[in-house]
Amino acid sequence: MSHSDPRPTISHVHGDGPDGGGALRTGPTPPEHEGKLLESTSGGLRENYLNADHSVASWLLTVDHKRIAILYLLSLTFFFFLGAVAAALIRIELLTPRGDLMESDSYNKAFSAHGILMVFFFLLPSIPATLGNFLVPLMIGARDLAFPRLNLLSWYLYVIGGTLMLIVLVTGGIDTGWYFYTPYSTTYSNAQVGLAVIAVFIAGFSSIATGLNFIVTIHKMRAPGLTWFRLPLFIWAHYATSIIMVLGTPVVAITLLLLGLERVFRVGVFDPALGGDPVLFQHLFWFYSHPAVYIMILPSMGVMSELISTFSKKRVFGYSFVAFSSIAIALLGFLVWGHHMFTAGQSMYAGMVFSIISFLVAVPSAIKTFNWTATIYKGTVDFKAPMLYALFYIGLFVIGGLTGLFLSAMATDIHLHDTYFVVTHFHYIMVGGAILGYMGGLHFWWPKMTGRMYPEGWAMLAATITFVGFNLTFFPQFVLGHLGMPRRYHFYPEEWQMLHVLSTAGSSILGVGYAMPLVYLLWSLRYGALASPNPFGATGLEWRVPSPPPTHNFDEIPIVTWEAYEYVREDAEEALEDRIHGAPGIGVPESGRETPTPATGGQLNP
Repeated sequence: MSHSDPRPTISHVHGDGPDGGGALRTGPTPPEHEGKLLESTSGGLRENYLNADHSVASWLLTVDHKRIAILYLLSLTFFFFLGAVAAALIRIELLTPRGDLMESDSYNKAFSAHGILMVFFFLLPSIPATLGNFLVPLMIGARDLAFPRLNLLSWYLYVIGGTLMLIVLVTGGIDTGWYFYTPYSTTYSNAQVGLAVIAVFIAGFSSIATGLNFIVTIHKMRAPGLTWFRLPLFIWAHYATSIIMVLGTPVVAITLLLLGLERVFRVGVFDPALGGDPVLFQHLFWFYSHPAVYIMILPSMGVMSELISTFSKKRVFGYSFVAFSSIAIALLGFLVWGHHMFTAGQSMYAGMVFSIISFLVAVPSAIKTFNWTATIYKGTVDFKAPMLYALFYIGLFVIGGLTGLFLSAMATDIHLHDTYFVVTHFHYIMVGGAILGYMGGLHFWWPKMTGRMYPEGWAMLAATITFVGFNLTFFPQFVLGHLGMPRRYHFYPEEWQMLHVLSTAGSSILGVGYAMPLVYLLWSLRYGALASPNPFGATGLEWRVPSPPPTHNFDEIPIVTWEAYEYVREDAEEALEDRIHGAPGIGVPESGRETPTPATGGQLNP
């Protein structure tokens, strides 16, 4: 490496920080340290969290947040593809108007399994349990979460709940839908309702433990100088999500407990025959389950802020507004559950209040979307796979959000309630939003998690196939819902068959888009190029440590003296002069356009 090599690194400098403390300072890598840099980025010579111990016990008993994130990743992937199999059965069944594949009871069990697996065992824990677990301590300059053993316990609770759900599937299944509506679930269903309720109940405690851990960690373990308004927006999103986890999940846990008591001991809570009220169940269930939608979507919004800033090389436009919009969504999300019940007999005046608040909660989501587009505007946009996922996310999330307004208005909801319009709106938010955010984040931080790069071309192709397949799957269902096709039915008039054929064809394309990353990401673990500490030129603290990170994250706790997403622009003439003299210029690419670089980029050297 030449003496003029501009690759930045970070060193710990004493006496320059606040109150005479240390600071992280950038500078070129000295020639005498080049060997250490190569050793630290090679992935094979340096000890990291992956190769510290290879025994099975070291993984199953680990309290390292990064290893627990990998355990969650493997578990979640299993349940995702199990839920995808149930979805494939549903789409094959709907190819024909008379349902040639399954009987009605089997169809009920298929869509119930799909919903429960995807909502409770994939979507809710997906980003917080994997990317959140891995990144929250790294992003705030901590060596682990506040309660490492509680973190491990949360994974075991998740696995126990998932195992019970698998037992449900192989011993008769469940036919109540993922929402367990009473009195059917408490009195009339002959399926494995009790065991399924216990499975979801236990998985809920996993969610509470994760949320509690994040709240305490973010409050108490931030690096010196990392004030609230220097935090990455990923952290703000997970903080808001954790509030919902801690406050909302106990409500659904108590609701499911009451359901179990009524089913087993005939305590009259929800069954009118026993003196109960079935609408009470809907109030309790949706009081949690609508905020649960934000447990699924808020973390993906945090991922989007990271992706868009990094691949536009700009600070997120209106940082404080985007940060506070996460908190606003979390709080307002608890006040809109009644819009699920416009047709359940509640008063018109209550419906008006819920309708107005439902429109209001769209405002902070719109703030995020407009600020993301403003961040991209005039940015130095780099169209890599994570950025493609981010752009596709914005498009699908906007469609999902705008169609939600039709369901927030009482007049239109009367016609659209319980039709495929609702199914499609939900999937545009959950699949087009939460899963694309998860996939974008997984591609973005994969080099950090594994120390390996994936094939960029295949990743971009997979993102595009997913986008095309998703729209072909679900957009026809908007039309079906408008025409009045009810959800949960597998018999339908013949004139709707073409729309179902399109939807089923799209689901097969979508399946290919989901399967491709599984193949090339696994391939990259052995054959992928070695990843540098910061392959995408990002600014977060997690990019200041080697890839993959050491077990203890940081040799010294960093002191943060810069703002979030602080990119600086190299002087164009200097960069051009460097390039003319043979140095790999980082200021001006071949096009001659000025390129921003992280103000503090590089690696935290031991």
